[in-house]
Amino acid sequence: MATPLTTGLQRRDGGLAIMTGLVNPVDPSSSKPCLKNCAQKSPILIFLFFHKAIRSELDGLHRAAMAFATDQDGDIGQLFERCHFLRAIYKHHCNAEDEVIFPALDIRVKNVARTYSLEHKGESDLFDQLFELLSSKSKNDESFWGELACCTRALQTSVSQHMSKEEEQVFPLLIEKFSFEEQASLVWQFLCSIPVNMMAEFLPWLSFSISSDEHQNMLKCLCKIVPEEKLLQQVIFTWMEGKKVSGIHKNCEDDSQLQRSVDSEVGISIDQTEQGSCACGSSKIGKRKYLDSNSEVTDSTDVHPINEILLWHNAIKKELNDIAEEARKIQLFGDFSDLSAFNERLQFIAEVCIFHSIAEDKVIFPAVDGELSFAQEHAEEASQFNKFRCLIESIQSAGATSTSAEFYTKLCAHADHIMDTIQKHFYNEEVQVIPLARKHYSPQKQRELMYQSLCVMPLKLVECILPWLVGSLSEVEARSFLRNMHLAAPASDTALVTLFSGWACKGRSEDVCLYSSAIGCCPGKKFTETEEDLSQPCCACASTFSTKGEPVLNRSDDDQRPVKRGNFSGSCKNNEIVNNRKPSGCNQACCVPGLGVTNGNRGVSSLTATKSRLSLSGSPAPSLNSSLFVWETDNNSSDIAYTSRPIDNIFKFHKAILKDLEYLDVESGKLNGCNETFLRQFSGRFRLLWGLYRAHSNAEDEIVFPALESKEALHNVSHSYTLDHKQEEKLFEDISSVLSELSQLHESLSRTNISEDSSRRNSDSSADLGSDFIRKHNELARKLQGMCKSIRVSLDQHVFREELELWPLFDRHFSVEEQEKIVGRIIGTTGAEVLQSMLPWVTSALNQEEQNKMMDTWKQATKNTMFSEWLNEWWEGTPVASQLKEKSEISISQQGADMQESFDRSDQMFKPGWKDIFRMNQSELEAEIRKVSRDSTLDPRRKAYLIQNLMTSRWIAAQQKLPQTRTGEGLNGEDVPGCSSSFRDPEKQVFGCEHYKRNCKLLAACCGKLFTCRFCHDKVSDHSMDRKATSEMMCMCCLKIQPVGAICSTPSCNGLSMAKHYCNICKLFDDERTVYHCPFCNLCRVGKGLGIDFFHCMTCNCCLGMSLVDHKCREKGLETNCPICCDFLFTSRETVRALPCGHFMHSACFKAYTCSHYTCPICSKSLGDMAVYFGMLDALLAAEELPEEYKDHCQDILCNDCGKKGTSHFHWLYHKCGFCGSYNTRVIKSDSANSNCSTSN
Repeated sequence: MATPLTTGLQRRDGGLAIMTGLVNPVDPSSSKPCLKNCAQKSPILIFLFFHKAIRSELDGLHRAAMAFATDQDGDIGQLFERCHFLRAIYKHHCNAEDEVIFPALDIRVKNVARTYSLEHKGESDLFDQLFELLSSKSKNDESFWGELACCTRALQTSVSQHMSKEEEQVFPLLIEKFSFEEQASLVWQFLCSIPVNMMAEFLPWLSFSISSDEHQNMLKCLCKIVPEEKLLQQVIFTWMEGKKVSGIHKNCEDDSQLQRSVDSEVGISIDQTEQGSCACGSSKIGKRKYLDSNSEVTDSTDVHPINEILLWHNAIKKELNDIAEEARKIQLFGDFSDLSAFNERLQFIAEVCIFHSIAEDKVIFPAVDGELSFAQEHAEEASQFNKFRCLIESIQSAGATSTSAEFYTKLCAHADHIMDTIQKHFYNEEVQVIPLARKHYSPQKQRELMYQSLCVMPLKLVECILPWLVGSLSEVEARSFLRNMHLAAPASDTALVTLFSGWACKGRSEDVCLYSSAIGCCPGKKFTETEEDLSQPCCACASTFSTKGEPVLNRSDDDQRPVKRGNFSGSCKNNEIVNNRKPSGCNQACCVPGLGVTNGNRGVSSLTATKSRLSLSGSPAPSLNSSLFVWETDNNSSDIAYTSRPIDNIFKFHKAILKDLEYLDVESGKLNGCNETFLRQFSGRFRLLWGLYRAHSNAEDEIVFPALESKEALHNVSHSYTLDHKQEEKLFEDISSVLSELSQLHESLSRTNISEDSSRRNSDSSADLGSDFIRKHNELARKLQGMCKSIRVSLDQHVFREELELWPLFDRHFSVEEQEKIVGRIIGTTGAEVLQSMLPWVTSALNQEEQNKMMDTWKQATKNTMFSEWLNEWWEGTPVASQLKEKSEISISQQGADMQESFDRSDQMFKPGWKDIFRMNQSELEAEIRKVSRDSTLDPRRKAYLIQNLMTSRWIAAQQKLPQTRTGEGLNGEDVPGCSSSFRDPEKQVFGCEHYKRNCKLLAACCGKLFTCRFCHDKVSDHSMDRKATSEMMCMCCLKIQPVGAICSTPSCNGLSMAKHYCNICKLFDDERTVYHCPFCNLCRVGKGLGIDFFHCMTCNCCLGMSLVDHKCREKGLETNCPICCDFLFTSRETVRALPCGHFMHSACFKAYTCSHYTCPICSKSLGDMAVYFGMLDALLAAEELPEEYKDHCQDILCNDCGKKGTSHFHWLYHKCGFCGSYNTRVIKSDSANSNCSTSN
């Protein structure tokens, strides 16, 4: 068995502690109390001890790898052994979690456990990569040692993050949802799910990895977890302490005779009539039928104990033959009523076969012949069992709708196929393996191999298998089997082999203690007599090991377990397969203590965890579809039939992220060259990735994940991924810190070189400084390379899990419209600057088809906005002015063609093209307008649009040609109207106007005059200024006309800034306020930016405050005039207020309007919470008395707030709605006198 590497261990307080130092250190102030008080708080917190030991081992592993990388040499044999041990420990830890903890949690808290099982798969892949690297033949390559350090760093980071997430999410849920006793039961099942041989290594290693105080606390915790049976406690605490207990069974008088028989290799004749007196002698257990074993097996299991493999083979074949017969009975009678029992029986024999295969791969074959392997056959058998299980589950789920005949045929075919495969496999093993073992090994060595092969199973499976196996043997074979097991067990396994023997006795029905008659004495009796003086003799299978005596550990009254067990324990179903065939009168259980572990959920999770252990024995790991995620089979990746969905575009960012991560991982290995230019380039690429990743993760945390959590069936599904984002952000920060250190190192070297040149220091000093710089630089570069590898692995696994688990949920729970809304929300919180960096970055990682699909989805989500217009203005990268001109001409010509088609289809009316405008006189233009006006087939809105365009077409065409008339004009603007400075504050000589503070004037493209802003132009002109058509400006400092830009280009101004904010699309300069450009309004707005204090609603097509995320949407609600002042709201400079009804008006207009009104001027709904005002009206009407002739009159009313019709008592001013209590109503009919005014319609 592998043992942990002890190099660098130090003795501390009597315990052995491995060096610690986590990649993300846990705050001692928070972790120490949990470790110290876990026995008093929650049994589940014992996992904190496990996590601490694993973290310590990971840290030691990475330190060793870093030492090898620094020295570029060394023997990696010890490192390989350490990796192998850690892998085995962690793998079995994960398997036990997947088999026990996570299925139990999934029953009570949905959508949590599957993510962590997926992470286990990813961590297993990391271990495989590390072993592949260690086993490679590239150890002489220069890059090998650095790659080794990077791999161990990535493994350390991944596992540490996983355990931190468990401590933050899983453990609190287990503590909250499970009682103290249920937690203890879960931990006990966890321990019983780890193979016996690994427990014998795991618990001592765990003891050595923690301090002595923590060790004592963990012992107290185990006292509450292990059932109060002395034999069970002796087994566990012997492992825990790692003590070599003196062999009690060696004191038996007949042992010497047995050993002499072994030495002489002579078989021992067993008296078939030998009787033993024990408590189990009175039990009437029905004897199983068994296959007629080869007489050679019976005669030679003592001389050649390796022949016990044949006993296993015969038992397995007998069970498979029974299963095949049962399948044929189902086909014959068509009865599916007992299919669940049939499935459970299949799961049991599948576990037996898989663990038998593991034992052969790990114990028998390596000892007999290192080149001998049946790994392929073992993997094939596991796959066939899994297909058989899936077939049965499909039959169960199909039920009455199934095609019975087809299922019957498949069931029998699968059963027969498995039987044939197993028989061929067993025959080959018996021919090739057993003769070699007989030839090369002594009987004692053969016994030890068989005992070790038994110990590859976990305790809870051994408890089930031993009675099943012994029940299939003859009495002679059973006694020989127990005797060989007794002789093979080491002295430290006394309690364990006693437990095994007692369980084995449960498979027999005779009034005989097989164990006592097999070895000539009762080890169980000797064992109990060493613990306490018992007056009555007993044998192994009769030992009750009651807790009336002194416990293994002294415990105070406070430490006692309050009750026996919770719901997660109970009678073990270990004999269910055997007992199903026992006589009904057999109901007396064996006295040897059972584990108290419920195996009712063995089927899916247990079998899958069992199969995953095959990867530790050299067999291929199970596929994802058959691994630990099968309790959520509806979420399998096989269900994902790819169809284009709006949400897919969010996941396209993953492709770009992974591409840049690959760049960082590969290029970080080139930083050892001390190239400052490359370092700056690398830092720039990293910071771009960091910024875009942050925008992406924030969008997921704030929009996508809350949308998932809003569905009742998806609660808790995204919490793990939110924790991932926090951990990944920390990794980015760490990398940024190291890059800053490298930059500072280069800067200090530059300053040192300048200082040396000035002072002309000696060359020795320069050489020392240079070598010190190289050493520090290489240390930081190696550290950075490991970090880049870690973040790539972390995000790789994160993206994989997210696409596998979350991606399919949108198809099942969100319509296309809901997905488009989510995409719109994400895009609506992304500013123009981020989009300008993000879109080229994302599209560079996609092929042309993916790019087109992504952009089509974006345009669909932003169809109500100006996004396409904004996109066209910068996407091609051409100068804005020329691009606007080209696209304007293209757009106009396309519009003309569309309108021409419309007219041709209606009345063949002539539609002049854009170039024909100049050839038409005024009368011809008016004639065309009249033709359009008389066309009755046109939609009124279409007709109005055409007439308006025809009426303004000459002016628009003239404006299009004006910019071309300025070609060749100089920069001197003395002859241009308005060529003088204007001041916002003449006293302080602050440039600008009443609207803006800025240091330039704009040259209007429409009239060729200089104005400080467009509002100044519109104030004195009979037309509006198109600010986006502006291509030139005048600096008010030097009075030179120049291309529009953020700074003055003349040398005399020395790069004078025109304003703090400059937008090259809107040609907006503002030196006072915080302004951002909205790519969806395609305008500049006052505020900090999208996603900060504003977001853009894709339906309303307006920027709203973040507090208005939940608002009433009206399509293009802002593209209208203010109902008070009639100014166009979309382009207004004034602050706009959103009303509760979804309409808008200026804030100033709102204040003035609400001084005398409380209803919307458009829809008449109340503008706010009017409860106080309506309460005042209630009091007013209660105090008012109507004249007699009106008291019985009623009026029909319509409520403007709730929209319902009703009746109200007569009043000349106020009428209350009987449904919502609002007075915002109007009278629609006055009724005659009626004593009963109903509020109903």
